[in-house]
Amino acid sequence: MTRLCQNLPRRPVSRYSLIFILTVLACSCPALGKKKLYIGALFPMSGGWPGGQACLPAAQMALDLVNNRTDILPDYELELIYYDSMCDPGEATKLLYDLLYTEPIKIVLMPGCSSVSTLVAEAARMWNLIVLSYGSSSPALSNRQRFPTFFRTHPSATLHNPTRVQLFQKWKWTKIATIQQTTEVFTSTLDDLEERVKEAGIEISVRQSFLTDPAVAVKNLKRQDARIIVGLFYETEARKVFCEVYKEKLYGKKYVWFLIGWYADNWFKIKDPSINCTVEQMTEAVEGHVTTEIVMLNPETVRGASNLTSQEFLAQLMSKLGGKNPEETGGFQEAPLAYDAVWALALALNKTVGPLRAKGHHLEDFNYNNRDITAEIYRAMNTSSFEGVSGHVVFDAQGSRMAWTLIEQLQGGSYKKIGYYDSTKGNLSWYGNDKWIGSGPPADQTVVIEEFRYLSQKLFVSVSVFAGLGILLGIVCLTFNIYNSNVRYIQNSQPYLNNMTAVGCMMSLAAVFPLGIDGLHVHRKQFPVICQFRLWLLGLGFSLAYGSMFTKIWWVHTVFTKKDEKKDKKKHLEPWKLYATVGVLLGIDILSLMIWQIVDPLHITVEKFTREAPKGDLDVLIQPLLEHCNSEKMNTWLGVVYGYKGLLLLLGIFLAYETKSISTEKINDHRAVGMAIYNVAMRRLITRGEWQSDTQETMKTGSSTNNNDEEKSRQLERENKELQKIIQEKEERVSELRNQLSERQALRSRRRASTITYQNHSPPPFSITQSDPRSLAPPPGYPAPASDPHPVPQSFANSSSLYQSDSKISRNKCHTSRLQLLYK
Repeated sequence: MTRLCQNLPRRPVSRYSLIFILTVLACSCPALGKKKLYIGALFPMSGGWPGGQACLPAAQMALDLVNNRTDILPDYELELIYYDSMCDPGEATKLLYDLLYTEPIKIVLMPGCSSVSTLVAEAARMWNLIVLSYGSSSPALSNRQRFPTFFRTHPSATLHNPTRVQLFQKWKWTKIATIQQTTEVFTSTLDDLEERVKEAGIEISVRQSFLTDPAVAVKNLKRQDARIIVGLFYETEARKVFCEVYKEKLYGKKYVWFLIGWYADNWFKIKDPSINCTVEQMTEAVEGHVTTEIVMLNPETVRGASNLTSQEFLAQLMSKLGGKNPEETGGFQEAPLAYDAVWALALALNKTVGPLRAKGHHLEDFNYNNRDITAEIYRAMNTSSFEGVSGHVVFDAQGSRMAWTLIEQLQGGSYKKIGYYDSTKGNLSWYGNDKWIGSGPPADQTVVIEEFRYLSQKLFVSVSVFAGLGILLGIVCLTFNIYNSNVRYIQNSQPYLNNMTAVGCMMSLAAVFPLGIDGLHVHRKQFPVICQFRLWLLGLGFSLAYGSMFTKIWWVHTVFTKKDEKKDKKKHLEPWKLYATVGVLLGIDILSLMIWQIVDPLHITVEKFTREAPKGDLDVLIQPLLEHCNSEKMNTWLGVVYGYKGLLLLLGIFLAYETKSISTEKINDHRAVGMAIYNVAMRRLITRGEWQSDTQETMKTGSSTNNNDEEKSRQLERENKELQKIIQEKEERVSELRNQLSERQALRSRRRASTITYQNHSPPPFSITQSDPRSLAPPPGYPAPASDPHPVPQSFANSSSLYQSDSKISRNKCHTSRLQLLYK
């Protein structure tokens, strides 16, 4: 059929026969009436970004579908003329010349990587050519004055920066560092990032760059203690960077690396002769880094302009690649962008057919001087809007694609999605499955995590059990007294005072429970109530327990130590006086506690202790915290309470001693009460006395002192590091000077040997003109002086004493002639 289409009949035919033949040929040869439109493309099959390996097959797939469609450019056929640019602007310059000055005329240019697109787009305006890129991310290409006819289906690299800033703010980082490859795309991206972080109140504390070898830049990052690092470089340089990162141990939970997401998924496992790190070492170094990547494959099952879903496209692309591993195929992620770039061009050209025909023009009339056709194609491209396999395709005012950003993290050797960011709306969709970031985050500096130290649950339970047993014993004693109050012996011990003692002991023991309640069990707003409850239980419990015992001793001393009543040991005691005394003591406590609570109520205070370093490589310090019940005048109130109760204890001891020999049936247990007062007083002095006060003051002072010492220690560490750097530089300088000195000494030795040999035959003249011995030696390359006005006596020429060391020549024995040879 092809031969039939090419070899038309040459013999004369009638008009009707000719119409019939042409009709048959038009039906049997669909391409016969189509005019070709040529696309000049540059696909980087190798180099820094070998994206053409997958983007070229994707573009050819789109061309085949477009050429087979009858509703898109029915009168035209698109043909691709492409070369390998190797992602090199120098190589691209030569290829661009071939495309422009070799037939046929190209209607559109399609470059790949940013460095090549910059060259092509800047030159294309001179030939009135539209440039459509599928793999360029340089922010510089968004300049409409410099690149007036440029479009790209790959979003600008600056689209990563709003995502990065959003993440920095999410994790509350205020300082970051950057390391970049010195190419225009990364330089302009970093300039844009610097403006954005400055607006967000974030500082770029370290900024490093490199051309081919990143070793020095990585060492500088380590030396300047960089923690949050944004890396901007191509895939081949990324392997070099992380090989150095492994050597410098600049990875782990103390560091977070932000990289570009368009590398191959196994980029760190690819064998590279330019590095000397193993796959295992590279895998260890890159673990945990975060990538920001433009969404290049539509996540939804939608059939767009090509009538293919994104998954169907991938299946066909895999078939066209012939079984190649996608992870090892450059540009596999950008392949949907190349596919949609061809469709965007085809739809735009199709849109221009009608307007051009109305103006008397056709697409096949395009030449490098026709601005009208170029302007019409520009308007069609600028208004493009369709669903592609990479998502919705639409261009902004600068000709750049608008899209979402995918956030991933390398976890266990594979990338995991952790969120999406829509820069047009400022929405961050977070999955929350990031590894170690956010919970115990690495940061731009050492993080201090506050940790409350609560009472041990086991200790609280143990003490509560003993307190409960004590309360139970008090209840038993109280019940025994109530049911046996008619017994004469118990009546003589004043059972109601004993009951008060039991109640007071139970209240004091019950204070154990609120004392064990801390911020782990109650809310901070409810904690002051617990503090007041503790205070009242302890205060009233002590007043009842000790006050009832003190009352017995007080009245025994009052009644039975009067001189006129010593013989009358059966003096009647009125019980109400005993109860009134207890009531007075209890009233004093109630009044003082009420005044304290009203004037200066208790509240929570938090005490900080020395910071602790946890195990592991988390760059954090634990700040232990302890909650206290406190008030503004806490020491004053405690002094009043302790002073009053302390005097009461001393008085009780004195009264117990005074009445130790008294025996009475009315208060038959006063001796046991006296012993109890002794025990209470001794216990009180130990637990509430001066020792504990000094200990508390020591702990508080020690805490603040430790904090000050810690700050001084950090300052000294910083100064020590700086001094170590200076010492290292000085040592290097000393080593260099020693080498120079050794060389000069060797030179002098050779000259001395030659001089001695010469002196044995003819003693040369010699003189001293300067005191510095180095000034006596001639400059390198110059001969020694031929004569000297002060010759050396020949008698010293062969003297062995002239070669003694400096230490053996004393000041008194330093002969003039010997001094002359000493400095040679």
